[in-house]
Amino acid sequence: MQNLLHNLNPEQLAAVTLPAQPALILAGAGSGKTRVLTTRIAWLIQTGQVSPAGILAVTFTNKAAKEMMTRLSAMMPINTRGMWIGTFHGLCNRLLRAHYRDAALPQTFQILDSQDQLSMIKRLLKANNIDDEKYPPRNLMYFINGAKDNGLRAQDVEAHDDYNRKMVELYEIYDQQCQREGVVDFAELLLRTYELLSRNQPLREHYQSRFKHILVDEFQDTNNLQYNWLKLMAGTQGAVFAVGDDDQSIYAFRGANVGNMSAFEREFKVENLIKLEQNYRSHGHILDTANTLIANNTKRLGKNLHTDAGHGEQVRIFESTSDLQEAQWIIEETKSLIAEGGTRSEIAVLYRSNAQSRVIEHALFSAGIPYRVYGGQRFFERAEVKHAIAYLQLMDNLHNDSAFLRVVNFPTRGIGARSLEQLQDAARQYGISLYAAVPYISGKAGTSLGAFVKLIEGARFETQHLPLPEMVQVVLDASGLITHYQKEKEGADRIENLEQLVSAATLFVSEEGFGHDAPALMGPTSKQMAGPAITTQDGIEVLDADAPLPAVMSPLSAFLSHASLEAGDNQAQAGQDALQLMTVHSAKGLEFDAVFITGLEEGLFPHENSQKEEGGVEEERRLMYVAITRAKRRLYISFSQTRMLHGQMRYNMKSRFFDEMPEDSLKWLSPKVHPPAHQWYAHPKAAWEDALGAGSNRIAQNIVKSDIGWRIGESVAHAKFGEGVIVNIEGSGGSARAHINFGRHGMKLLDLSIAKLDKLAG
Repeated sequence: MQNLLHNLNPEQLAAVTLPAQPALILAGAGSGKTRVLTTRIAWLIQTGQVSPAGILAVTFTNKAAKEMMTRLSAMMPINTRGMWIGTFHGLCNRLLRAHYRDAALPQTFQILDSQDQLSMIKRLLKANNIDDEKYPPRNLMYFINGAKDNGLRAQDVEAHDDYNRKMVELYEIYDQQCQREGVVDFAELLLRTYELLSRNQPLREHYQSRFKHILVDEFQDTNNLQYNWLKLMAGTQGAVFAVGDDDQSIYAFRGANVGNMSAFEREFKVENLIKLEQNYRSHGHILDTANTLIANNTKRLGKNLHTDAGHGEQVRIFESTSDLQEAQWIIEETKSLIAEGGTRSEIAVLYRSNAQSRVIEHALFSAGIPYRVYGGQRFFERAEVKHAIAYLQLMDNLHNDSAFLRVVNFPTRGIGARSLEQLQDAARQYGISLYAAVPYISGKAGTSLGAFVKLIEGARFETQHLPLPEMVQVVLDASGLITHYQKEKEGADRIENLEQLVSAATLFVSEEGFGHDAPALMGPTSKQMAGPAITTQDGIEVLDADAPLPAVMSPLSAFLSHASLEAGDNQAQAGQDALQLMTVHSAKGLEFDAVFITGLEEGLFPHENSQKEEGGVEEERRLMYVAITRAKRRLYISFSQTRMLHGQMRYNMKSRFFDEMPEDSLKWLSPKVHPPAHQWYAHPKAAWEDALGAGSNRIAQNIVKSDIGWRIGESVAHAKFGEGVIVNIEGSGGSARAHINFGRHGMKLLDLSIAKLDKLAG
């Protein structure tokens, strides 16, 4: 046991060895939270407090779950395969597979990823003659998922107007269609599990009795439904070990509720609150910058990161005249870092908006510096792979309309929109799936559709005894996908991806223990369904407390679930030795030797939308905190006077966040010519006067008169926007336009021949 606990700092040791009670661990960035979580599990097992089957560990990514299991296997000789360690969605999928009857699902239910869900919604709107401009498919998808994330079915959603009432009606139709086709979306996995546990007391009590210890990673990212799900699983006696950092809660746009941490502390009557504040990642100046910045947020649970690594180098601040100059500066600094012995993969360029990457990418390409946009399209999200997966989904479930529509005419078979309309009308008329409706279609359309059905049935017959990898290869050939991409000019990469699907299937059956010769379409055996792992209590089937989950899926069904869950996971994998480009959101959980945070300008970071949302600026500040704490040795922060975004030139002011950083930790690489951001907002006129008083040659040279009587630096008043300052004038005569900073109304571009401006006395 000493070996297990050695090298833990006092706070980590206290957390790992806590008694079996609800506990909240505030784990700061780089404080070793994964180590604490895995060591806690190993310690509980080693001391005999719980068996591996009595632990439920919830993570937010498949990558984190795999890392946890790998570390556990290295710590002690246990088989982690049967343990309940995974994402919310993965664990709910596992539970629903075991209790599909009680959940009113078919045994081979399939999972819709976001693209499949959007396709189904588009199909639904078309089938019901709904104007997709008035009710955009993506908006309806967000509406449905948002309702589900809050635990609401269609009948539970309050409709305040006619538009909302229609959205609720479409939500109800969508749910009925999903049930009919035997598919569930990601939000449904959680909601269906929550509903099952809520109404089924014996089943709920079974799992509450089984899972004596529940551990939750990234607790600050839980939404309302996830938190309520955890409360159901824990019951009144559950020892929930919640690990999180309220200062890193940056997913409000996905429904994450940072208030769940305070609610957990209150509702579970947490007596054990431990703060992990020793940082093992960053040097002192970087941590001081992060601590001072985040202290401006209110309602924090509160902690202060510190390190034994020394102060290190100051945070470098650079002001550029344009985004082009900013990109060039990044290249020059990157070359210097490489010359000092650094590697490109240990250098990250972060930005608030994806639109910022264009200029940086162009500059890197021109300079011949390899780079990678982190979080790009993943394997199971690539179009050619999704086509192949759709064929496999049809092999597994002939009544999956989404899969049917994706590939019925891909590669093309002469089945046009009119033929599909006829088919959909027939399916609606008889209340059956599209596949089942094919015999009702006559003529040329019926012949073409019949040929597609024969293709699928032929492939099913040919592969009925084949193992999964061989089945995948047959489907790739029989479907015509390989032949189709061989004819494309740049189809080689797509064919490589399709061939990689065979490799993925081979690895999957090996890792999941199906056996290399197990038929892909094999259903569960009677022993698997009725063996000692399942017992009947009060009329329901439940798992024995120490038994692993029985195999209730064929290798093909399991592989398709795996593919959908992987496609929905938002974490990407590190690539070759190339510069890493990513949004700040994508950077969460990562670390690099050197980090560039670009575009620290008002309206960009913090984002202009944050001004309109309650708590928006605080969320942006947490996002900046996350960005800062990604850096280990060296941190660069830049902002630009001008930036081309969305086809328009923006004239910028530096971010207010600079005012919230400690001056002693900053090293300015260019003159500070802007006054503090709060002065720009409150007193635009005074801000310019202060800047001029500071003797900035750059600004002084810009105070020029236009040929129509206005000049840069002049104070003006507008009936709608109030007082402002002219910061730039372009054009002349009747076509002159002015960029005017109107304080809290932001920067406006006005035509001087039209705008009604009054000069203010200077």
